[in-house]
Amino acid sequence: MSDAKLTVRVKQIASPIGRKPGQRETLIGLGLNKINRVRELEDTPAVRGMIRKVAHLVKVEG
Repeated sequence: MSDAKLTVRVKQIASPIGRKPGQRETLIGLGLNKINRVRELEDTPAVRGMIRKVAHLVKVEG
């Protein structure tokens, strides 16, 4: 079994302005705070849950 970790690319496509505070905090937790910013994150259940919470503000690329 390999030690390679699965990753997921997440791109912010919308602003958190006017959204609930929890959604803004979730974006910050994912390392996103500006539109078009991309982060490569480890694919874990916790990260998947965060992405689901702000699915309308981000695009999953991988």
